[in-house]
Amino acid sequence: MKEELNILIQAQYPLIYLVTSEEERAEQAISTIAQLLKPQRRVYLWTVTHGIVEYGQPKNVTQHNTVSPEAAIEWIIRQKEPGIFILKDLHPFIDAPPTTRSLRDAIASFKGMQKNIILMSPMQQVPIELEKEVVVIDFQLPDMVELNKVLTHHLEHNRGRRLTTEAREKLLRAALGLTKDEAEKVYRKAQVTTGRLTEDEVDIVLSEKKQLIRRNGILEYIEEDETIEAVGGLDELKKWLKQRSNAFTEKAREYGLPQPKGMLILGVPGCGKSLIAKTTSRLWGLPILRLDMGRVYDGSMVGRSEANLRNALKTAESISPTILFIDELDKSFAGSAGSGDSDGGTSSRIFGSFLTWMQEKKSPVFVMATANRVERLPGEFLRKGRFDEIFFVDLPTPEERQDIFNIHLTKRREDIARFDLEQLAKMSDGFSGAEIEQAIVAAMYEAFAQDREFTQLDIIAALKATLPLSRTMQEQVTALRDWARQRARPAAASVAEYQRMEF
Repeated sequence: MKEELNILIQAQYPLIYLVTSEEERAEQAISTIAQLLKPQRRVYLWTVTHGIVEYGQPKNVTQHNTVSPEAAIEWIIRQKEPGIFILKDLHPFIDAPPTTRSLRDAIASFKGMQKNIILMSPMQQVPIELEKEVVVIDFQLPDMVELNKVLTHHLEHNRGRRLTTEAREKLLRAALGLTKDEAEKVYRKAQVTTGRLTEDEVDIVLSEKKQLIRRNGILEYIEEDETIEAVGGLDELKKWLKQRSNAFTEKAREYGLPQPKGMLILGVPGCGKSLIAKTTSRLWGLPILRLDMGRVYDGSMVGRSEANLRNALKTAESISPTILFIDELDKSFAGSAGSGDSDGGTSSRIFGSFLTWMQEKKSPVFVMATANRVERLPGEFLRKGRFDEIFFVDLPTPEERQDIFNIHLTKRREDIARFDLEQLAKMSDGFSGAEIEQAIVAAMYEAFAQDREFTQLDIIAALKATLPLSRTMQEQVTALRDWARQRARPAAASVAEYQRMEF
C-alpha cells in the first residue's frame, strides 16, 4: 500500500482517497514518503476543528481562516510550492455542491504541479462528480513486521524478559487484525493482568481481540465447544473437510496445493448445516468469524453499508487464515439483482463487492455459507470458481437418524442401552436432526412434569405429536431435492441411497 501511495504521489495524481481509521499511522507513512521525495514536500493537515496545520506543528497554529472545507481548498489552490494536503473526515461535507466544486477546481489547478490532496476517512464516500478523478486506497492494518515493532517497544519500555522466537510469533499472530493502537493496548492489558508478557498471555490477547471484533457489530467471533463428531451422518461432507484440515499450512503450499476458497452448504432446514460449519473451526484449528449481513446494511448514511462490508472483509483478511461463516446466504442476498428501486441500489453494490472479493481474494479466508432456499440465490453464486464445492444436506437416512439419536441421548444420559435406536429411527422418518432433538426434549419435559425418568415410549409419543417440516412444506423440500440431485454433491455417505430416498 505504501509503495502504491508513493507511486501515485510521484505520478502527480491530484486526488487520492485513503480509507483508514488509523490517522496517526497513516500520517506518519505519508510524511515518510514526502521526506524521501526529491525535492522534499511539506505535508499539511486539515480538520474541521483546527483548519489547516502543517504536519508536526501544534494544532492551535492555523493558516488564517481555513476551518470550512471550501476555504481550506481555496487556500490549497493558492499555494505555489509543492505539497501534500491531507483532508481528514471530509465525507460529511463532500456531497455538498460547494465542496465538490472546490475539489474539482483544485484538481484542474494542479496540472503540472507537484501537489496532491489526500482525503483521509474511515469510510469511503465519493460523489459521482469525482468518480473519474479519485483513486481509492485501503490503508491496510499492521502486518507482523509493524506489530513486532510495537511488541519490541512495549518490552523495552516495561523492561520485560526476552521472548523466544516461538513465543514472539504467537503473540504477534494473536494480535493480527488489530490496529497499532489496539495492539499497544492489548499488550499493556496482558502485562497488567499477569505482571509480565510471555507466550502464556496469548489467550489474554485473543480474548481482547474477540471483544474488539464483536465491538464493530458486524463480525462475531464464534466459540464452538462441539467437535465435528457431534454432527450425525454427513460422512461425505466430513471426509471432504478432514482431507483439507491442513490445507492452509506451508506443507500444503510446498506440495503445490492451492488455498481452498470456500464451500456452500445447501439443504433442508434443521439438518446440521450451521453446526458443521461451526465445528469445522475446531477440526481445522482456525478461528471462525460470523458475518452478519443484516448489520452490514445501514441506511443512516450513503455509502455506509459498503464501508461496513469492506471493513469486515478487511478484518477477516488481516487475521487469516480464518473461516468466514455466513448463515442463510439466501436471505442475505435475496433480491439483490432488483434492489435498485427499493434501496437505491445498495444491495446490488454490496452483492457485487462481495462477489468481486470472493473471486479475487488472495488471503486464506475460507468462506463457509449455508442456504435453505436455492431459488433465492443469485445465479452468480452458484457458478464454478466462487466455491470449491457445493454440498447438499438432505434429510437424514435411517442410519443417520440412529446416529443422531445416539448423539443427543448420550449428551443427556450416560446409559442409553434402554433405548431402541433402530425403532426410533423408523418412527422418525422424514424428521430433520433439529426435529429429532426437540422430540427428545419434549419427551424429557413430559417425564419431568410427572417426576420420573423419560422412556422410549415418551420419545415415540413426542415423534407422533410432531409434524415435520418435510410434510408441512413438502412441495418446497421436494423442489430443493430435485434441484440438488444434478447440481450439488450429496453430503451423505451413500449417493445411491440419497437418490432413492422419497417421502
